[in-house]
Amino acid sequence: MADDKQNELLSIIADDSVSAVDLADFFNRLPLERAVAAARTLSGTRVQSRLWELVANNPPLVTSDLVPIDHPAMQAVVFHGKNSLPLFTEFEKICCRPSSQPDSSLNELWGYNRSPTMKVVGPGYYVTHDTPDSELGACAFDYNRLPLRAAEGWPDIKPNDRGVSRFVYNRMIDYMRRVADDVFIGLATKDEKSMSSWFVLVREL
Repeated sequence: MADDKQNELLSIIADDSVSAVDLADFFNRLPLERAVAAARTLSGTRVQSRLWELVANNPPLVTSDLVPIDHPAMQAVVFHGKNSLPLFTEFEKICCRPSSQPDSSLNELWGYNRSPTMKVVGPGYYVTHDTPDSELGACAFDYNRLPLRAAEGWPDIKPNDRGVSRFVYNRMIDYMRRVADDVFIGLATKDEKSMSSWFVLVREL
């Protein structure tokens, strides 16, 4: 991505007068590849926590905003990610709508994390669902729940409370907010306490 666009995004986020509308306009003008490149310039907790706060008053994000209800079941949707950690900051969240819902009122996604560390820490499977009672966000990636099955080509489902996975994903819930049409930001929590760790996602739908 050109340096001028990188600098423009960082300037927008740093501007005390910036609004959530300004951020949405910036990302909504960009094609997918440039949006991903822009999001992946947002390094560290200072910038990502600022972005999290800037969009706090956006309309609540629900699960069907991430992957529409009419998206074909078990067909993957990729979210290109950048986290605020010091190392291994680029990753992808892979989601799908379940092949069937035990309760037709449920609004869920199944998914896992694809990253360079996946062979060591595991795929980090989760169920995404609405969290209307949370002040942090109206939907979340919940690592305390596992999908009933994996989509074709996905890694084997492994529990998050065993092996190295328990140090990364066990007891974790990521709450989500919207930044732009296809851009989102999440906050990682454990036992309902902030881990001061954020991540930006750009959807490829």
